[in-house]
Amino acid sequence: LDATNHRFHPHVDGLTQTVVVDDPTDTEQLSLVREHLRHEADQFAVGDFDDPAHIHGDAMPGLADLRTGYASIHVTYADVPAGGEVTYRTTDAHLVRALHTWGEAQVTDHGSHTEHTGG
Repeated sequence: LDATNHRFHPHVDGLTQTVVVDDPTDTEQLSLVREHLRHEADQFAVGDFDDPAHIHGDAMPGLADLRTGYASIHVTYADVPAGGEVTYRTTDAHLVRALHTWGEAQVTDHGSHTEHTGG
């Protein structure tokens, strides 16, 4: 966390999580961020939310709904300058609210290394 910044941007149809490195010349950290986010996107797409549960706890707001409704959430990963991003999209309003709640909970937990970019 000390070498990165996490951003959570809610959308009408989901959420985008962007992680960028503080020092874009730190190619090792950049590679680690991208590898981690690719892995998480792959796991989330099949309903495996164990990584955020391990970090934030099983009772993390929104997590139970995401686990049950994962099949209705389209998860994609993309490289971005100095990092990577995972986008979650769904037409299910209940899951959109769960994604927004989940993103807000991460902002609260990660503190100064995270920001909410509105919605």
